[in-house]
Amino acid sequence: MLRILSVNDDAPTGDQAAALRLMTTCSRALRAVSEPLRRQLRQWELSSTEFGVLEVLLHKGPLPLGELAQRILITGASTTYTVKQLEGRGLMRRRPCVEDHRVVYGELTEAGRALIAEVFPAHAAEMRRLMGGLSTEEKRVAADLMKRLGVAAAALGDAE
Repeated sequence: MLRILSVNDDAPTGDQAAALRLMTTCSRALRAVSEPLRRQLRQWELSSTEFGVLEVLLHKGPLPLGELAQRILITGASTTYTVKQLEGRGLMRRRPCVEDHRVVYGELTEAGRALIAEVFPAHAAEMRRLMGGLSTEEKRVAADLMKRLGVAAAALGDAE
């Protein structure tokens, strides 16, 4: 039975307390890692989303914009905005699909490829430094646990 806390209840106990602690811990850890990474990207005048687009295109090659949005977990409107920003800087371009004109691909320009080739190694090194509090095996275990948590939570959200 699910117990909902009211204002007059004492502190949560058991599994509820563990869930609250986990949520707080995950949020704090994410902030502790993501804020320095965001600051680092500002050196290249990139947002986290812009970096994500460039990084995916570097490693996956040209992609339909819809797939690009799914890979970096942003909405279609955010994708359009980000792509326009990157196009304006000459870092990527849109290309219509020859087989299906409803599909538009995003691809790196030479300038975009050069920039992300410079940024990615520094970003990966900083991420590794920030996550240095865990051993390689602990990072793998943590990633597996977070994936399991995400899949389970998504399944519950889909059931509603």
